[in-house]
Amino acid sequence: MSLNIRDILKKYTMVFALIAVIIFFWVSTDGKILFPQNINNLISQNAYVFVLAAGMLLCILTGGNIDLAVGSVVCFVGGIGAVVMDKHINVWVAVAIMLIGGALVGVWQGFWISYVKVPPFIATLSGMYAFRGMANVVMQGMTIGISDETFLNVFGGGADCYVPDFFHGEGLNITCMTTGIMVVLIYAVLVIKNRMDAQEKGFEMAPFYSDVAKIAAVGASVLWIFYKLAKYKGIPAGLIWIAVVLIAYGYITTKTTIGRYLYAVGGNEKATRLSGIDSRKVYFFAYINMGLMAGLGGILTIARASGAQPTFGQGYEMDAIAACFIGGASASGGEGGIFGVIIGAVLMGVINQGMSIMGISPNYQKVVKGIVVLVAIIFDVLSNKKKK
Repeated sequence: MSLNIRDILKKYTMVFALIAVIIFFWVSTDGKILFPQNINNLISQNAYVFVLAAGMLLCILTGGNIDLAVGSVVCFVGGIGAVVMDKHINVWVAVAIMLIGGALVGVWQGFWISYVKVPPFIATLSGMYAFRGMANVVMQGMTIGISDETFLNVFGGGADCYVPDFFHGEGLNITCMTTGIMVVLIYAVLVIKNRMDAQEKGFEMAPFYSDVAKIAAVGASVLWIFYKLAKYKGIPAGLIWIAVVLIAYGYITTKTTIGRYLYAVGGNEKATRLSGIDSRKVYFFAYINMGLMAGLGGILTIARASGAQPTFGQGYEMDAIAACFIGGASASGGEGGIFGVIIGAVLMGVINQGMSIMGISPNYQKVVKGIVVLVAIIFDVLSNKKKK
């Protein structure tokens, strides 16, 4: 039993750390951090972190590689979209241009990294400067407002960017609560189905009570979050986009061939090449995906702010990288998953919001975030040493 407890503590270290941080800020802010409006703000304000971290995870899996240009690309594509919409071009054309623009940036950087063998750090550092400058050129150094209500509401920036309550509940959004219950039921069915599939294949299984405990813990957390959202305005549009991205990338990393290749390249690139896998295509795929997520991040950012300006996206790449490493992605590659990204992004969001509510200076907030990332990396390094 003691061994099982040690394994659980090791596997879910960051989950327990997240709980401890939430309790700390709950006490420090007199409970304000858990007010329904603040839960909503935590999700909406950090939507870009979840989206960018999902893309960054694929880069990190290939061997601890990162993309330093993400924040600049968010600003660049966001600026393009704002300029296009300012000229009264159809909003969906603008959205397509931003997504394609982000993907093309990924193609550009992926080419140099994959086929010319420019180190990812150098290639994306170059992109960080270049695309920041191009963003200024596109916007001519000015802020460009966005007034299209469809765009703002769909991507999380308008006053009505919430799923309407079809049941018209009084004081509690019934649609939001119903959705939360459905999410828990679907999760429970998937856990049970995965267990049954594993048993049919003869795999060694963990005790049944561990799955029950997992369903209970996740279910309680989900219902609590949806209850808080239901007490405010319901499900924000940003949460829908977060869910779509995380589900898609969770599937990619666990159920697809390219997902297995990403882990293989990060685990041992030489052996992967010898087995017949073209590692160049794997790198290329990872950075195209990162560009696409930067495009979506740009969309969510300008929608949230109802406009674009040349300073947007500063530090976004660090938030995405931090979320991945805090969530358990290995600095040497080959390890990490979407569940960890969720924990890392939420932890970063809680720290940001908690310190803001407490009135702590942004400079000290950066110090704290830097220390948190360093602790996560140290934990990863020490864990790898023990494995060896």
